[in-house]
This record gives sequence, structure tokens and C-alpha cells, in this order.
Amino acid sequence: MKKVMALLMTLFLCFGILQTTAKAAGAGSVLKLGVNDTLTEIEAVSVKDTYYVPLRALSAELKWTITGLQEGIAVAAGDHSVQLLNNDGGLQLPDGTVAAMSTFLQDGKLMVPLRISTYLGYSLTFQPDKYLLRVRDAAALLSDEEYFVQYKDKLKPQAASGTASAGTSEAKGRTLYLTFDDGPSATTSELLGILDKYDAKATFFMLGLNMNRYPSQVKQIVKAGYGLGLHGMTHRKEEFYASPAAALAEMAGDNAVLKKISGAETSLIRPPYGSKPYFTQAFRDKVLTQGYHLWDWNVDSEDWKYKEDSGKIYASVMSQVHKLQKSQTNPVILMHDQKATLKVLPRLLETFKKEGYSFAIITKDIKPLNFWKDER
Repeated sequence: MKKVMALLMTLFLCFGILQTTAKAAGAGSVLKLGVNDTLTEIEAVSVKDTYYVPLRALSAELKWTITGLQEGIAVAAGDHSVQLLNNDGGLQLPDGTVAAMSTFLQDGKLMVPLRISTYLGYSLTFQPDKYLLRVRDAAALLSDEEYFVQYKDKLKPQAASGTASAGTSEAKGRTLYLTFDDGPSATTSELLGILDKYDAKATFFMLGLNMNRYPSQVKQIVKAGYGLGLHGMTHRKEEFYASPAAALAEMAGDNAVLKKISGAETSLIRPPYGSKPYFTQAFRDKVLTQGYHLWDWNVDSEDWKYKEDSGKIYASVMSQVHKLQKSQTNPVILMHDQKATLKVLPRLLETFKKEGYSFAIITKDIKPLNFWKDER
């Protein structure tokens, strides 16, 4: 108990110093992070008086191991380990204690408070007057003063561009989520080529039967790092919605196919035809309590309706996206992995880029958007 209290006191003091540093540098400022004796390219972003860094970049620099779990993300460094719980549930320590810790997504990266390093055996140095922000362990040879002398010309705050706020997913209204249902298909590779050409990220809600039919396309999607979602096995209303147990069985079967083909799994789901009106409370209670997250959309491309009429699809999408701009809402666009969609996609991507949108994939760390407003 004394050790735990001492650790908490140390972390409290570090957190206070970190807030001072953030205030001194200015709201929304960015500092280059020092790791031991190196000034890295990792950008620490000030949000609400706290510095956040990309978890994956920090883990790579410090040789941490990160593992996705159903209930969160496990982070291990040597003999130390912690777990970031889903939905801003905090940081769980090995003894079961949960410390408050908010995260958010920025440009598709999970941003975590820098103080997470202190729970993994590292020390933090914050010198507000020198804009020095440094993570150290026993491998550091330079003292803080020596480190400052070596890098003082580079230790300057910069204005952050498009910084997201903690607790939100991406920059408000200017991050766009492309989603494709019903795949994979015979034209998935062509679709991926278009996305790659425009450096656009997307999330694929795939059918189990089609994954079995086009396994190489599944592997392409996974290898390229696109978002993964489940759309069930059959897409037959009378089978999928026969009962809550039937819906759960289809999603579990879909996930099993994905894992068998690619080794990957996902907790993101989109029921056939969207969640309303069929995916009722009874269905949601049966499926979502198993760790799945329900996603619908707020922009329907209607590519399923207009098929070959690219002009109507384009006009429909842009009209809906522009309406969302007024409320600074990030568009989640429903499209389909089909040949007809390929004709309109390049034109849409060109327009999105001209209008300043960035593309991101949906992850389990983002608050779900669905017609029922079920945030599980």
C-alpha cells in the first residue's frame, strides 16, 4: 500500500508539472519529445493543459509491446504493464486499480497522455521555461542540462494544426470516414487501387460468404491497414433477424472467417440494411454485450439505388456532407464494394481533398455512431 501511495503521489506531482508546461507553451502547442538522449520526431500536443503523444509512435521508440484486447489495449514495457480501457474507461494497473486517463484520435492515431510512461517505469522531465519535454530510463546518459545544451536550438513550441480535443474523434467536421459494405468482391482490388491513389483510408464491413469467395482480397484489405468490420454471413433478412441469437451467431461466424483467412479480428459490426428498424433492444443487448460495437452512417451514398448514375450518387453524397458541415459533424459515408461505385469514387475523393477533408478508419476506440444512439 505504501508503494502504491508513493507512486500515486509521484504521478500527481508529475501531472502538475506537465500541466504547467502545457500552459507555458500555449494552448494547442506542439513540442518535440525527447527520449533518453535523443530528440525524436514525435510531437507532443497540448490539449486542455496536458501533453498527448501517439501511442504507437511512443511504443515504437521505447520498444513497448501493445496488444489489442476486447476490453482495451494492453501496453507492456519490460516488467511493467498497464491496460487502456475502452471508451475512456481509464488506465488499469496490474493490481486492478484504475487511474483516470482520457484518450482521443488525431489523424487516425490514438493519442494518450505522456504520463502513461510513468506507470511503465519511466521518469519525465518538464522544464517549461526551456520547452524541454523528456522521457528517461536507466539508458539515458545525458543530464537534463547537458541534453538542453545539445538541443536548445530545436526546443521550440510550434502551433498545432487541426488538433482534436480530448474525448472527441478527430478534428470536428473535417475528418471523413468512408465505409464499404457487402464486400469483398471481384472488383475490390480495383477499389483499393483508387483509395491508394488518393491516399484515402476506409473501413470495410464484410460478409462472411464473400470473404470465403474472395480470400485474397480480404488479405489485401488487412495488409494495407484498412478498417475492418463485420456485416454478417448471409445478408438475408429472414435469417439474420430470425432471433437475437441468430444475429450473434452470424457476427461470430463472420469474425471467425476473417480470422481464419487473415489472422485478424474486429469488434465493429453493421447489421444488414442498417440497425433500424430491425436491430432492436433485444438484438443489441444480445450482441453488444459480447463486446461488439454498432455502426451505421450519417451519409447514404445511395450507390445501391442509383447504381450506374454517377451524377446522382455524387450529388447526393456532397449534399449530405455539406449539410453536416454546418454542425461540424464528421461524415460517415455508406458505400458498397461493387463495380458501379468505382465510377464515382475518384470524383468524390478529389472533391473531398479539395475541400480539406482528411480520411480515417473506424476503430473500437471511437464512440459508435448508430441510429439507436447506443454507445456500447
